[in-house]
Amino acid sequence: MSGAAAREVERDPGLQPERTRLAWRRTTLSSTVVTVLAGKAALAGGGSVAAGVAGAVCCACWVGILAVAHRRIRALAGGGVPDLLVPPYAAAAVVCLVVTVVSGAVLVLLG
Repeated sequence: MSGAAAREVERDPGLQPERTRLAWRRTTLSSTVVTVLAGKAALAGGGSVAAGVAGAVCCACWVGILAVAHRRIRALAGGGVPDLLVPPYAAAAVVCLVVTVVSGAVLVLLG
């Protein structure tokens, strides 16, 4: 079936939307922990300029992840068939996560 025809068929989503919503919550929680640890690492030991920039980048990416995740959680909690995650939001989430990991690695290497 094509994508449009598959959407027209009545389906029972079961617990899949709830599992996906919980996965987004875990993603935001782990991102929050990484951001807090990055901020702590940036401020520890006198806090160089590079560490401060890496910590600020982590915080900015955390906000991006929260925005995408909150939008997705709201869509999944609405009931029925949730809207698809559009590619720009998916790309933003991936970029934010990758940049957060790279910033965290920089903080570890600087510390």
